[in-house]
Amino acid sequence: MHTQKIAQNALEDIKVSLKLKLAALWASFMFLYIYVDYFHLYMPGSLEDILAGKVFVFDISYVFLLIAMIFVAIPTLMIFLSVVLPAKVNRWTNIIVATVLIPYMLFNLVGEAWVHMYFAASIEVILLGLIIRYAWTWPRAET
Repeated sequence: MHTQKIAQNALEDIKVSLKLKLAALWASFMFLYIYVDYFHLYMPGSLEDILAGKVFVFDISYVFLLIAMIFVAIPTLMIFLSVVLPAKVNRWTNIIVATVLIPYMLFNLVGEAWVHMYFAASIEVILLGLIIRYAWTWPRAET
């Protein structure tokens, strides 16, 4: 009787495909990535610097904004690409893009960085590490 009751209350553990796990990791990464920049606007002096045409040591120009948009577009596209690319291309794309983004995320801590930025960067690096791990250990097809 007791065993039957446990079985009735057990929750189904639904398997999620590796592609969806990767897409979810990229989506989580993107939320942090965007919010770090958003919260940066609340840091004293940020708005004044932006109004003066500066971000950190960089002049705000069309080239700067294009480069910034490219760096935002890459992980954004990875959400979609992780779902639609064939396994072999998907695996290597995830490994390469996540590996390249880790130093870029850490570069964002150069200059004046507050605790929230270190916290977010830590989680971003963990998420990118999970992406690399999941992609690296992609299951092999049975022959």
